[in-house]
Amino acid sequence: QIGKPYVWGAEGPGSFDCSGLTSQAWASAGRVIPRTSQEQWRQLTRVPMTALRPGDLVVYFPEATHVALYIGNGLVVQAPRPGSSVKVSPVASNPVLGAVRPDPDGTPLASYQGPELPKGATDGSDEGYGASSAPGA
Repeated sequence: QIGKPYVWGAEGPGSFDCSGLTSQAWASAGRVIPRTSQEQWRQLTRVPMTALRPGDLVVYFPEATHVALYIGNGLVVQAPRPGSSVKVSPVASNPVLGAVRPDPDGTPLASYQGPELPKGATDGSDEGYGASSAPGA
């Protein structure tokens, strides 16, 4: 999905917002999760940041207004904000609230190297929506 535009409320396939990206990623893996970042934070199993594994969701800002998908090696894939595109960013590129695991009973991978990133995957701003900048805030 890297390079597809951010559009508020979009759930793919041509564009995404942050939680549309995370919910569709998990839906494509066969697990339905809540649609919004706030509900993902509220309803999914919390995990310590020190125990992150690929597929976990990292939730940002005090009001849980942004979410990204952890891909390993200190990186997340996210749809940051309007005017940006889906991209790869450092996990701490926004103020971290915490992390949740959509599959708490899943078996961790025995080994994991992380994906090969396409050209331009890290281009652009990493800044996601804080509560004061989100549409409707």
